[in-house]
Amino acid sequence: MAEITLTFLGSGDAFGSGGRFQACLLLDGRAGPLLIDCGATSLVAMKRAGVDPSSIGFVVISHLHGDHFGGLPFMVLDGQFSRRELPLVIAGPPGTRERVEAAMEVLFPGSSTVARRFPVDFVELAERTPSTVGPATVTAFAVDHASGAPAYAYRIEYERKTVAYSGDTAWTRALADAARGADLFVCAAYYAAKAIPYHLDYGTLLAHSRELSCGRIIVTHMSAEMLASPAGEIERAYDGMVVRV
Repeated sequence: MAEITLTFLGSGDAFGSGGRFQACLLLDGRAGPLLIDCGATSLVAMKRAGVDPSSIGFVVISHLHGDHFGGLPFMVLDGQFSRRELPLVIAGPPGTRERVEAAMEVLFPGSSTVARRFPVDFVELAERTPSTVGPATVTAFAVDHASGAPAYAYRIEYERKTVAYSGDTAWTRALADAARGADLFVCAAYYAAKAIPYHLDYGTLLAHSRELSCGRIIVTHMSAEMLASPAGEIERAYDGMVVRV
């Protein structure tokens, strides 16, 4: 079975804790690249890692907060000025098109309707309904995170491997459903032990880890407090980390 790779282009939180880029993961293999989340710093993260944004045809967004989707206006504009021709498909929860286009108009008025050499299409993902997004089959699971629209965790099946991703959320049984049998589960752990609404802390994740029934767990989206805490049983992501699945 062929190996696929998951690169943490950005493993940080909304506030750049630890000097890290915001959420942005690149899943890649023979079937071609798929971007998972695209925080506001993602265009810089891609270019620093030597990834051509115009080579990415598919993006999956977990929820509609700027540190998870705010890089899309810049990615689209970069494609426009670099003479991109590859179509771009953006998949996410209900409301993704409206939020992305509104952000484009705030940042670059007129940019959402300008003529381009490449189409930008949106796919609205329904909860617990497998959907084909380019090279992957993506199943969304509603989670506990307020963002003005549904927030999702994902189960992504790609080249006979399965990667699960929590997005941002408090603990919910949906995470166990998304991660069940996955080769890799990438899970946000914002604080080490402090419980706050809509976010998962490391202690709670560790307490529920046996319920996840997956192969490997890597935590991401860590606050300054979490980054400063002693290393624990669960592996931690860092910007530039490449995982072979």
